[in-house]
Amino acid sequence: MPSEKTLARHAALVTRMADTLGVDLDERALRGELSGDEIGDAVLACTGCESPGACDGWLDRHPEGAAQPPRYCRNADLFARLTPG
Repeated sequence: MPSEKTLARHAALVTRMADTLGVDLDERALRGELSGDEIGDAVLACTGCESPGACDGWLDRHPEGAAQPPRYCRNADLFARLTPG
């Protein structure tokens, strides 16, 4: 199991990625479109990424948002399902 620090870092990355893609994870969970388990699974998937620094950089380069995550995102399928439009 990843450390608390690692989980916190990757939870922040998942949240930033969702925000960048225009996905409100809390709203989707409240509407029943996303479960807490799915969010937890997304964070755990993110912890397996070998390039969290690259993800930070990608997010920094997309302050105005993006239509899709980078190809290497381990949660690309989840975000594709949740991305509006």
